[in-house]
This record gives sequence, structure tokens and C-alpha cells, in this order.
Amino acid sequence: MPTTTLLLGGRIHTPSAPDATAMAVTGDTIVWVGQDGPGRALHGDADHVIDLHGAFVAPAFVDAHVHATATGLQMDGLDLTDCASLAQCLHAVATHVRTHPGQLVWGHGWDQTRWPEQRPPTRAELDAVAGNTPVYLSRIDVHSAVVSTALLTRVPAATTATGFSDQGPLTRDAHHHARRAARDALHPDQRRHAQLTFLRHAATHGIAAVHECAGPDISGAEDLAALLDLATDPDLPEVVGYWGETGAVDTARRLGARGLAGDLFVDGSFGSHTAALTQPYTDHPTTCGAQYLDVEDITEHLIACTRAGLQAGFHVIGDAATAAVLEGLRRAETQLGLPALASAGHRLEHLEMVTAEQAADLARFGVLASVQPGFDAAWGGPDGMYAHRLGPARAATLNPFAALAAAGVSLALGSDTPVTPIGPWQAIRAAVHHHTAGSGLSPRAAFTAHTRGGWRAAGHHDGLTGTLVPGAPATYAIWDAPELVVAAPDSRVQRWSTDPRSRVPGLPDLTPGGVTPTCLRTVLRGQPIFQREGALTS
Repeated sequence: MPTTTLLLGGRIHTPSAPDATAMAVTGDTIVWVGQDGPGRALHGDADHVIDLHGAFVAPAFVDAHVHATATGLQMDGLDLTDCASLAQCLHAVATHVRTHPGQLVWGHGWDQTRWPEQRPPTRAELDAVAGNTPVYLSRIDVHSAVVSTALLTRVPAATTATGFSDQGPLTRDAHHHARRAARDALHPDQRRHAQLTFLRHAATHGIAAVHECAGPDISGAEDLAALLDLATDPDLPEVVGYWGETGAVDTARRLGARGLAGDLFVDGSFGSHTAALTQPYTDHPTTCGAQYLDVEDITEHLIACTRAGLQAGFHVIGDAATAAVLEGLRRAETQLGLPALASAGHRLEHLEMVTAEQAADLARFGVLASVQPGFDAAWGGPDGMYAHRLGPARAATLNPFAALAAAGVSLALGSDTPVTPIGPWQAIRAAVHHHTAGSGLSPRAAFTAHTRGGWRAAGHHDGLTGTLVPGAPATYAIWDAPELVVAAPDSRVQRWSTDPRSRVPGLPDLTPGGVTPTCLRTVLRGQPIFQREGALTS
């Protein structure tokens, strides 16, 4: 017999009862939501009764774009995101080599735009501190890397590939060769430990499911298979797998991938000057970036996936890449018809450079957008990396979340970790307080996009998953969180307020600089996957 848990004395974020303080769960399903008194009367014989002491209960988060192994390796290995200079980066490498003798060094997170030297390490500088140790250091956007000679000798094909540089970072195909060589040097136990580290860390942030964006140039089929197998453990978050490769329907089915989507690269990134643009980069006027798939490739992929019943999807950042995907959708429509194409739920990752007119077209095609507010938080604004790469005018148009939502494009929020760190509340705050006025989302829209939106992007269209209503899966998180106070003097205006008289049940504080909620428990379909020590004893 399934057991029943009754939660009392909290704040329940549910559309079914705005003043709810209690919730009952039987097995893996929410069976009742309401106030404490009726809850005790109806479920007084519950197997477990938990006093929430005012805690906030909400649908658990879904991170719609992650790279589990790379994030776990960063957490346990060489994290360069806090390096403030080239000298600090080289010192960190030297220290890691000394303390981990005989191991390949996998590092991540350098960003030369934040360093006084304004350049990454050369291969000679890396060799000077690493000696004969193979070293792979990915840039913050993971679209370029610096490597040591000891690693490069393992992959001679990189030296003749597009994007090779004798001393500078490797990009494009040269980077893919080098990353594959570094990945192949990992021991299976090292990979498993990294994946476990990541999944357990995600659960501590109230995340019950992640979308792993794998592919032959990112992590490899063996890596995805191992991660999906690991995530069958009921004590870990769910993993929805995506495989980024064209012509790979059989591979997707063999791996158990939800679709041939995720990081299937139409282009690269702004930081590495590889996002495909219609006009040259402001700080590098000799290039418009790189486009890896043409319209014919995109069209064929959309048709093949739609006919196979798989989600198609692409990594799309620059405006030339967006235009190419839209043309591919139009061509696919002529062969498949709009109903078949639109009902497939194809998805685009990042979608940073898109006009309102293009957003309307994407909505017509039923396209879902997996977006990362942390990008704007990290690189937006008049002095950010975007402005340096594109100029202030173009930079101000990036990541137009409000325009996408207004056009009817379904949004799912994620981190692209390790590009930006896991932190759902920080992502929601970034989506609300966008650098460009008018491009942000409302708090509730942002929260929905990071909860229900993630389930929708993975094909859950039952109207219940990602909500706390009777009949919905019991997937939720409990938070120690200050309440968001919203005053609405009329139907058109909402403003932040600290007037206690205007207090209404709502989300935790999302004002800039507000206190980030602390997760006390994360539950996936009735099964706790994280429990903060000493909290919520029943």
C-alpha cells in the first residue's frame, strides 16, 4: 500500500488554492491541496505528517540544458571561472598538475575578456607549467579551448582541422578533435563520479529533472548511455537525454534519447567569435562567425525526426543561424504539412538573436525555446561581452525573452552548466531583471518556464506535470524562503512593495540582491532525492 504524507503550516504554490498552507501526497501523486484544518480532518491518519514551519512548497525545477559530466569534472577538478588574470589561470594549472600527478587535467571556465591581459594562455605558456601532462582547458562558452602539446600529440588530426591555431585557442573541428581526445582519456570511474557529483548537486538546488544535451562533439554516446543508466536510481534526478547528430535516428533509439536535439550545432558562440552573423563582429570585423549546418541539412533533419516521432532541435545563437533554421522549417512544412511539423515539439537551444517577426514564425511552427537567462546576467549590458563583440545596439537585442513569450513560443529555462552555474532562483531573477528594458519576464512567467516549461519541452503536455494540483505527480521542492510581496494598484501595474498590508501568497523574493532561497527537500514523484540535514523532521 502506498503511504500518505501530509504537509502542514507552509505556503503552497498552487493554482488550485492561492491561500493553501497544506498538501497531501499518496505514493507518487498529489491527492489534496488546501488549508491546515481541512487537511488534518481529511488526512489525519497520514503515515507521515511534516510541519513546514512556514516553508515555501513549489513545483521542483527542471534545468532544460546541462552537460553533466563536464560540470561534475569542473566541480571536482580545475575550475577556472574565478581566475581574474592570465597569471592566475596558469598558476591554477601548475598547482593542479602538482597535486594530481599522472592525471589528465580537465579544466573549464577561463574568460580572457575579464582579464587585464585580454588574451588566453598560449600553448607554450601552458607547456611551461604543465610539462608532459595532457591539459584541456575549455573557454567559459565551451566553443574553444587551449590544450597542451602533450594532449595535442594524442590527436594529430586536430593540427590539420579547421580552427587549428599553433599557439592560440582551438575552435571548430580542431576543438572537437581535442575535446574528444581529452574525453577518451577519462577513466570510467572518473566519469561516473563526475556524473554522480553533478546529479546530487542539482538535487540540492530543488531540481528534479535535467535535460542532458549530448552529442559526438560534446560528450559521446558512451557518456550519455552511462548517465541515463545512472539516473535510473530513484534517489537521483530524472535525466532526459538528447543526442545532437544528424542522420542518427537509430542511435537516438538505441541510447533512449528523447530526440536528436540539444547541442546540434548550427553555429558556435559569441565569446569564441563562432556564432553565425549576417554582419561582421564589431571587435573582429574580418569574420561573421561559423555556420556548421546549411539549410538543406536543417531541412532534412527536421523531416527525418518528425517522421520518426523524435524531437529535432538545434543549437542556435547568431542571427544567420536563426534565419537558416526558419528557412529549414519553411521547407520542411512543404513536405510534411504544418500540423505534423508543429505537433512534433521541435526545440531550439539558446536562440539569443531573434526578431519579433521571427518569433511569431517559430510559434507558428510550434517550436520550443530552451533559453539561459544566466547568459544575459553574465555578458549583457552596455559594458558586457555582448556589447564588445557586437556593439551596444545589436547586443541590446539579445535574449528577448518577453518577445518570444508574447509571440507564443513556449520557454524552458536552463543553465547550460558548466557555461553558467546551476542556480534556478538566480536564473529566474536574471530573466526578470534583464539588462535590456522590456526583454525580461514577469516573476511568475519565469518561474513557470523553469518548472512546467521544462516538462513541456520534454514532451509532457498533460497539463498537470510541473504543477501542485490534485492528480499531478508529486514532484516538488520545499524552501526556506522570504516571500515576494507584490502590490497591484490596478490591473495594468505590478510593483515591488514592502507594505505588509499588500502581502499576498507568491514567489520568494526576486528583487535584485534578494536572499536566495535554501532548498530543504527535493521530491521526484513522491521519492525524496535530497533532504537537508536536520530540516523538516516529521
